[in-house]
Amino acid sequence: MKIYVTNVFVDDQQKALEFYRDRLGFAVKRDIDLGGGNRWLTVVSPDNPDGTELLLEPSDHPAVGPFKAALVVDGIPAASFMVDDIAAEVARLKAEGVQFTVEPMDAGAVMMAVFDDSCGNLIQIVQVKG
Repeated sequence: MKIYVTNVFVDDQQKALEFYRDRLGFAVKRDIDLGGGNRWLTVVSPDNPDGTELLLEPSDHPAVGPFKAALVVDGIPAASFMVDDIAAEVARLKAEGVQFTVEPMDAGAVMMAVFDDSCGNLIQIVQVKG
């Protein structure tokens, strides 16, 4: 069994696409019009185009808004991405205007940082040590 797709709930799919593609550097895997202004919109790592897809899922469901808000208030990331060099990645993302809520820090087996995806979520990046 493999993980095929996972999701983050986003306030605006187009804005999310622009953020995840243009700032984070993910590649569009699927962009299918579902009608009603919604899309099956997934992105993947360009380093692993056949890997797990990240669905940029609309936050339409009534339970999503309070759930996302509670996660942000408590500082809990909606997703976590691995990077090879956290210092370089943080510098690159800051140059793209990405706002960090947690600067790079030692978290035991990893170095980690957290940023705001501008679509209602906190996202964690980690670099595995050693």
